[in-house]
Amino acid sequence: MAFTENMSTRSYVTSAAVSQFRFIVMTNGLAAHVGTAGARADAVSITDASASGKSVSGAYIGRVTVTAGGTISKGGVVSSNASGQAIAATTGHIIMGTALEDAVSGQVISIDLRLDGTAA
Repeated sequence: MAFTENMSTRSYVTSAAVSQFRFIVMTNGLAAHVGTAGARADAVSITDASASGKSVSGAYIGRVTVTAGGTISKGGVVSSNASGQAIAATTGHIIMGTALEDAVSGQVISIDLRLDGTAA
């Protein structure tokens, strides 16, 4: 069961539509889904935004919920796929957190978010 805990959040303005529970990145001062698998994220969207120029809330620290983009094992490190979903981190990916539960693609799970930029 996914949950959030001890989250710190801030509001971002979007450059495109943003789905809830996805890794987001800031580019030119605007937020969008991470667009490259394994890239560093700035936050996880905890709300959604329907279009460019809308506000989205993002968590940048804490236990947060993300949408899985593949099979993830509890305790495994996660990174982002090209759609901002959490995947099991592979060599060369930036680790974005640790899974707190098992997941399959499309499932919302909890992770311990970390934005330290450590590579897998």
